[in-house]
Amino acid sequence: MAENVRYWSNVFKRIFYIALIILGFYLGYKCAVFYMPFLIAFIISLIMEPAIRFIMRKFKLTRKLSSIIIFIITFGIIIGGVIWGIATLVAESANLLQGLNNYTEKAYIQIQEIINNLDISKIKLSNELLEILQNSTGEILANLSAWASRTLSKTVDIVTQIPTIVIYLVITILALYFICIDKIYILDLAEHHMPRSWVKKVGKHIREITQSLGAYLKAEVILVFVSFVISLVGFYIFMFVGLNVKYPLLIAIITAFIDALPILGSGTVMVPWAIMSAIDGDLNLGIAIVVLWIIMCIVRQFLEPKVVSNKIGIHPIFTLIAMYTGFKLIGVLGMLVGPIILIIMKNIFSTLIEQGVIKTILDKN
Repeated sequence: MAENVRYWSNVFKRIFYIALIILGFYLGYKCAVFYMPFLIAFIISLIMEPAIRFIMRKFKLTRKLSSIIIFIITFGIIIGGVIWGIATLVAESANLLQGLNNYTEKAYIQIQEIINNLDISKIKLSNELLEILQNSTGEILANLSAWASRTLSKTVDIVTQIPTIVIYLVITILALYFICIDKIYILDLAEHHMPRSWVKKVGKHIREITQSLGAYLKAEVILVFVSFVISLVGFYIFMFVGLNVKYPLLIAIITAFIDALPILGSGTVMVPWAIMSAIDGDLNLGIAIVVLWIIMCIVRQFLEPKVVSNKIGIHPIFTLIAMYTGFKLIGVLGMLVGPIILIIMKNIFSTLIEQGVIKTILDKN
């Protein structure tokens, strides 16, 4: 009897520890969202750290002066790109909203023509079924139009909230400045207020998570940035030579976002676009899009082995589950956040996963 009590006590204790870690992770996520400017500043500081150390080592400068130099260069580039990007996105989004009804009506007419040209005798569709198909097509296009309008309206609303964006930007810049110049002091202060045993355990996990997650994010950022640049340059070339590309920056951002999602890729956007352009009679644009997509795929396949130094060790089905879970919980952004959280959880519970989760919890030892 006493042995059974001890056994179930150990089982419940292990379950409680796992639940406590998951709760702590959830609270950490909520705090990260609340203090997003500081999290962004911390991530940017990690990216800037190698450059700061290079300046310190190369020119024998202090950390403060090296941080200021890299800080000015980095934010000069970022602020210039943000100003250009916001101005262009506002203009392209406004134009797209104005012409969205025309695009929907044009797509509806094309689909109706395809349906009307079908040989009913061969396909053996009844008139009732054909009518249902035509009505469903109109409803689908109407829903897609409404969804696109809401999405673009929200995008414009976000962009037009300039005062709030400025406040977040200023706080992020100040936080980044202090983190870069006083990194050693901040780490020493954190260690001073934490138990020594915690410092060792937490520090070990943070280092491992930073290495694995940092390598993954660095590789993804490089690949997505390259895809964005190639698509943006390609779309602007298409526009300059007279092809029907009216929103190059907006389309390039959407393409890069889709390309950033695990399992999916730029072909999710570009292949259907090329097919629709060819059906619409613009064969030159369709061929140009396919050529650009092939170039992006070749460049990505060439770069991926070089920038991805190690695999995250997660099967694609679990990555897909993480994407879907993130999407259901926090929307489209969750498709990006889900795999990142999965990597962190895998690191935290690595020992438990290697030994077998259920087996370890219910083990009598």
